[in-house]
Amino acid sequence: MKSLYAKFVLFTLMIMLSSFFITFLIFNTFYHQSLKVSNDKKNMDIALNIAEYIESDQSMDLEKYLDTQAKTGYKIYIVDKTDNKQFFGSDFRVKNLPEKAINSVLAGSTYHGMRDLPKETFITGIFSDEMENTVGVPFKFDNNQHALFLRPDIKLLFSEIQYLLGGMFVGMALISLLAMLFVAKKLIKPITQLTEATKRVGDEEFAYNVNISRKDEIGQLASSFQTMVHKLAEHDKLRKEFISDVSHDFQTPLQNIQGYSELLSDIELDDDKRIQYSNIIQDETERLSSLTKQLLLLTSLDQLSAPLQLKEFALDEQLRQVVQRNRWGLEDKEISLMLELESVTITADKSFLENIWENLLSNAIKYTPNQGQIKIHMNASDFGKVNVTFEDTGIGIAKEHLPHIYERFYRADAARHRGIEGTGLGLSIVKQITELHNGTVTLDSTPKKGTKITIQLPLV
Repeated sequence: MKSLYAKFVLFTLMIMLSSFFITFLIFNTFYHQSLKVSNDKKNMDIALNIAEYIESDQSMDLEKYLDTQAKTGYKIYIVDKTDNKQFFGSDFRVKNLPEKAINSVLAGSTYHGMRDLPKETFITGIFSDEMENTVGVPFKFDNNQHALFLRPDIKLLFSEIQYLLGGMFVGMALISLLAMLFVAKKLIKPITQLTEATKRVGDEEFAYNVNISRKDEIGQLASSFQTMVHKLAEHDKLRKEFISDVSHDFQTPLQNIQGYSELLSDIELDDDKRIQYSNIIQDETERLSSLTKQLLLLTSLDQLSAPLQLKEFALDEQLRQVVQRNRWGLEDKEISLMLELESVTITADKSFLENIWENLLSNAIKYTPNQGQIKIHMNASDFGKVNVTFEDTGIGIAKEHLPHIYERFYRADAARHRGIEGTGLGLSIVKQITELHNGTVTLDSTPKKGTKITIQLPLV
């Protein structure tokens, strides 16, 4: 039974049956504990009144009188000392009256069969149609000792109103069951819709909308599902754009390498051209290498399952080492570099932070013209944080490009127009590593004046 609707129907029936069973047990226990004695007394009073009336009028037609009493809703059994037995009213289902009880009543005692009925788990005494479940009283008629045993005839005691109430109970149970089935259908319908939507989303149909307008938990689930689908659609779009950008960024240098390699095969090519083409091939190779390294770094960041490798180290010393490795780039463009570094010890992932400084410094060198200036400033704040600022006098970034600078493969038009080739991944890597360290990135840039980037990191 895999259907949720079928399970709901089964559980509903089980609950109804269990409720009936538990209610019956409670009622049965209540009868035996509280009502049995009073029921016995009430019927004993009726039997005593009948016996008293019989003894007061010895000229009556006893059989006719007892038959009349039986028709008012009782089952009556009488026996005398000569063992003459008579039944009045409908027959008993079980004739199990003990001989000892008969002899006791004939001897003048009373019989409390209803009061003394054994407690049974599944038998409610008031409905137990047995001769043992009666009251017995003695009486004399026509100078002969008799024993009278009596119990209510349940069938005759059920009046029209009781049948009506019973019918109402059954009707309510049926209507409740049908109503619950209808409600279950209504409840499960949106779940079925969500199941169908899940299948379509699994087939990458992200434009599929779930038409469920409800305010309850299912409505909230549908709303969350729709939000998830929109995010999946965005991620799918970004994934495809990422693949397209990666393909383009690999294809361009590969085409250049292929083209200039073919030109180098020309035996009539002069030495100047050969050197020029070789330099272009080398530049494109380095560009591919840089792109590959940054893509691998991004992949490791995206799939980072192990925690950062945190250790304590001198941040100012790390910055000086990064500057030293990029000294040739600074000298080649005659860029002056100013370092203002406090002595700061930080606990962080050393290799990841090194990638931040490498990207920021290489960008500053790349986008700063010849004889420009770069300033690196670092200071620790009083709030357990350190600020590292890279400021250059480069080409800057236009205001309309600032919201996109951390997007992967995004490159501002100013860089492209100036023939500056980058991967468009540097700032994305910077931001991701900074946020992994619970830090922040702040960028301020003015076209033709320069760019200022500040990284704030916790010291621990």
